[in-house]
Amino acid sequence: MFIIGEKINGAIPSVAEAIKKRDADFVRDLALKQVDAGINYLDICAGTKPTEEYDALCWLIDVVQGTTDTPICIDSPDPNMIKSVFPRISQAGIINSVSDEGNKCDILFPLLQNTDWQVIALTCNNDGIPADADTRVHIASELIDKAAGYDISPERLHIDPLVMSLATVSKAMMIFMEAVTRIKTVYPTVKIAAGLSNISYGLPVRKLINQNFLTLALSVGLDTGILDPLNRDLYGTLLAAEALLDKDKHCRKYNNACRTGRIGSIKKIKKEGK
Repeated sequence: MFIIGEKINGAIPSVAEAIKKRDADFVRDLALKQVDAGINYLDICAGTKPTEEYDALCWLIDVVQGTTDTPICIDSPDPNMIKSVFPRISQAGIINSVSDEGNKCDILFPLLQNTDWQVIALTCNNDGIPADADTRVHIASELIDKAAGYDISPERLHIDPLVMSLATVSKAMMIFMEAVTRIKTVYPTVKIAAGLSNISYGLPVRKLINQNFLTLALSVGLDTGILDPLNRDLYGTLLAAEALLDKDKHCRKYNNACRTGRIGSIKKIKKEGK
C-alpha cells in the first residue's frame, strides 16, 4: 500500500506552533521520522488562515525539499493555493485534492497534464458528501472521465470514497466498502485512497476503530492510506493485513519489521536482543 505520512499538518497544535515560529528543525525531524518509517509521500498542509497559507506552504515545501527527496503530497482545500505553490515543488508527487465541487477540476487537472503527477479525487460535489454508494460511484466515474480529457489515466487517480463517521452513520463502513468494490470493478487500474481517522470520529478508543477499518478497507482494495506512520499499532495492523491478503509474499515485510523492532512488543524485542 502507498502510505502518505500525515504529520506535517498545521491542524496539529505542535506543527501549527512550528509554522508560526518557522521552526525548521522541528519540521525536518518530523519529515525524517516519517521517511524512516517507510512512507511513500509526505503530506504538507499549512492549516493556517487563508491570508497566511501561501507563505506557510512555501516555507514548509522549502524545508521538506531541503531535508528529503521523498515526494510531496501537497494539501490545501483551496485549488488556487495549490496552483500557486505548484511550480515550487521540484518533483512529481500527489495533489490533495480534487473533487466535483465548483471549478476544482478546471483548475487542478490542467496542472497534471503532460506530467507524472497524481491526484487524490474525492467523491463529493456541490451537494456535499453523498449518503449512498450509488452517488459516490457516479461521482468517481465523472471525475475519471474529466481527468481523461486532460490525458490523466485512471492509474494516476487515487479515488477517495469519503468514509463517514461510524458514530453518526451506522452503515458507514458498509457503504464505503460497496463503493470501493464497485469502483474497482469498473476501473481496475484506479487507486483507492482513504484517510483513516474520519471513521472513528466521535467514538471512544478511536485507534481500535481505525485499525479495523484499515484491515477491512485493504480487503476490498484500498491502495493508498493517509495515516500516522509513527503509530506502531497501526503500522503493525497494516503489515499483518497485507500478509493475510497475500500482498506481502512470504511475509517478508512483516518478518523484517518484527526483526528490526518496527512492530511488536518493545519489551519483548529488547529481551530477545540480549
